[in-house]
Amino acid sequence: MIAPRFAAAVAAFALGFAGCGHGDAPRRTIALGECRLPKVPLTAQCGTLEVPENRAKPEGRRISLAIAVLPANTLNPRPDPLFILAGGPGQAASFLGPFAALLTGVRKDRDIVLVDQRGTGRSSPLECTAFKLDDNAGTALDIDQVPKAAACAKELAAAGVDAAQYTTAAWIADLDAVRNALGYAKINLWGGSYGTRAALEYLRAYPARVRSIVLDGVAPPSMKVAIDVWPTRERALTAVLDACARSAPCRAEHPALQATLDGIREGLGPNGRDVTVTDPRTGAIETQHVTFDHVLAALEPLTYAPELSALLPEVIGSLSAGDYGPLFAGAMLVSGDLSEQLNSALHYSVTCTEDAPRITSEELAAALASVRSPSLAQQELAVCAVWPRGEPSADAAKPVVSDVPVLILSGELDPVTPPANGAEVARTLPASRHIVAHGYGHIVSPHACAPRLIAAFIDDPTFASLPASCVAHFEKSARPPLWPDRLGARS
Repeated sequence: MIAPRFAAAVAAFALGFAGCGHGDAPRRTIALGECRLPKVPLTAQCGTLEVPENRAKPEGRRISLAIAVLPANTLNPRPDPLFILAGGPGQAASFLGPFAALLTGVRKDRDIVLVDQRGTGRSSPLECTAFKLDDNAGTALDIDQVPKAAACAKELAAAGVDAAQYTTAAWIADLDAVRNALGYAKINLWGGSYGTRAALEYLRAYPARVRSIVLDGVAPPSMKVAIDVWPTRERALTAVLDACARSAPCRAEHPALQATLDGIREGLGPNGRDVTVTDPRTGAIETQHVTFDHVLAALEPLTYAPELSALLPEVIGSLSAGDYGPLFAGAMLVSGDLSEQLNSALHYSVTCTEDAPRITSEELAAALASVRSPSLAQQELAVCAVWPRGEPSADAAKPVVSDVPVLILSGELDPVTPPANGAEVARTLPASRHIVAHGYGHIVSPHACAPRLIAAFIDDPTFASLPASCVAHFEKSARPPLWPDRLGARS
């Protein structure tokens, strides 16, 4: 890996001398300067680009997009960089710097570009007092977002922000403006989770600009995020309970885990009850009011990573014994990451515009009938009644048809973007290959040999050079051992 100072020197060299390397060097129209990304030891090159908040009113309010480039580790970089599109919706790409730093095989001769989506990170973020988390254990289980969303919408409007303009279509137009400003004729794309939707929409809008795409944890155009994630999360939780029943050590410690969870629901009652919990960070003893909705809202996110879902039998067992400490610890772990990386206002600007309006009453009834706690999904949709809506693209829900090479990665245990989603988009992408990573959850790319797999594909998007041993690893892996008690993990 090239030293940070030398990487910065390489970037400066590339800016100063056009016409070198693989074809023409980028002819940039924005200045980039040395900067650092969160949790990344490498020096990046950063800049900003101003764009209209509302492209239908170019003379109106303007917003700033934050751009970071991890320069290629060569004086002779290839002209087509890799753009990384973050998930959520609401996650800022700058927080994926540590993942970008793992892609050393890509950076050997290509730039990696991270652009914070409008409304997130440092790109004119949609900041609201209402969505700022307090530093206490109870906030981690706060599931009623409607009052906060209503207050946030008013706060943004008072500041002159048009939250209806922060949609995927606007983000795609921003992305192409950044590509043009950086001087790249063609780009490669990596999209994770919601970022896969953005990547597909960019391909739909600008097919001639795309050389190859990696989709990880696919959110297809047909997906209605506001409702579709609840049944799949429910099934993922049930799968962990079933895995415990099939494991002799886990079954011995938790002989009827499903019945245990039902008992927790009955013990809390329809209105919940007060419980005493020790804040895992401070040791302070607090009293919190907990309902079964709170329990599910804390348990289901742990299924995103198999390493965390392996702890669920012990967490549920502790709840049954009256110990809510592990539940709050897990909730605070997840909510802490989300509050830092995910912009809730941007999330609602996207989902309330593009997903909620497409949900039929029949689809809603079917989804609610399939989950343990329908009110969680209902609360998510209720936010859209108080949130500003933009105009979705006319073809946003239609499949994307393209012969651009696409590598599709799906985690077998993914609770929100399961492998069926990858199979769906592959049907209209004839130059694609779908690899299902057995034993993995949501987002495969940072794990094991996946960075090497991605680099091989981007180097040669015909799939002929994919490392066979790496493909075999993902196709033959298994769910990690469960953690039935506090002594350790066992199969």
